Amino acid sequence: MVVRQSIPFSAFTSGFLKLIRVQNLLIVVLTQLLARLFLVGPRQDSLHLLTDNSFWLLSFSTVCIAAAGYIINDYFDIKIDLINKPERVIIGRYLKRRVAMGVHQALNVIGCLIGLYLSKWVFLADVLAVSLLWFYSANFKRQPLIGNIVISLLSALSLLVLAVYYRQNTNMVLIYALFSFGISLIREIIKDMQDIRGDARFGCRTIPIIWGLRRTKYLLYVLIGLFVCTLFLIAGSLHNSRLILIFVLLLLPIAWLVYRLVLADTRREFGYLSSLCKLIMLVGILSMIWT
Repeated sequence: MVVRQSIPFSAFTSGFLKLIRVQNLLIVVLTQLLARLFLVGPRQDSLHLLTDNSFWLLSFSTVCIAAAGYIINDYFDIKIDLINKPERVIIGRYLKRRVAMGVHQALNVIGCLIGLYLSKWVFLADVLAVSLLWFYSANFKRQPLIGNIVISLLSALSLLVLAVYYRQNTNMVLIYALFSFGISLIREIIKDMQDIRGDARFGCRTIPIIWGLRRTKYLLYVLIGLFVCTLFLIAGSLHNSRLILIFVLLLLPIAWLVYRLVLADTRREFGYLSSLCKLIMLVGILSMIWT
């Protein structure tokens, strides 16, 4: 007779927090909080804004849907992740597959109901996010470029939903949403380069698999150039000297990213570039304080 060992509660908790990428969820909350305080404003009422219950409900709604997205993504990618990152496989190890699906559905329902309570437009944005996350995990992720674009749109949507709900200082919110979209798109393609071995084995058709690493790098050089030029053009059109200065300073880590991308050839090196993109994203988020 085989005796099934129960998983210690501490291990289950740790596994679940890894599954929903709790550190990424905290970054989402931080991003939305800084945008609420320093972009939407008004800045002089920052202390009062911290008690804005509508904002916290909006942020909780976003976090629920994002957490559900991480769960469904890992649900569909168990076999691929066993090759690309076996140490990060949670479903089937700490959480049964049917339990994972139940938690995924519950989080989506909670997030959408909160969105409906706040505004029909927030609700529609939430439904759009839930739908895109499902199709991304089930199909789009394995297709060239479309999966990268979808996940980048979802990254931007965490800021766009603030513009949808508050409708104040939308220009500033939109430019940071564009920044989020651009750096996320670059990072997602780099992650595909990092995961090329496992993706190829299971029939994925990502850009690095179709084009190879060298041609994918050329695509990234073009995207990075367009990304930088677009940010400066929009900042210039807003006549915001602080924003222009922030983007000038961000050119330093972006230049380092390009330099390391030229040299990168191994999974570990592409992993470093992915982490560097996250750092650039974080610096960009924190720059909201000085805009």
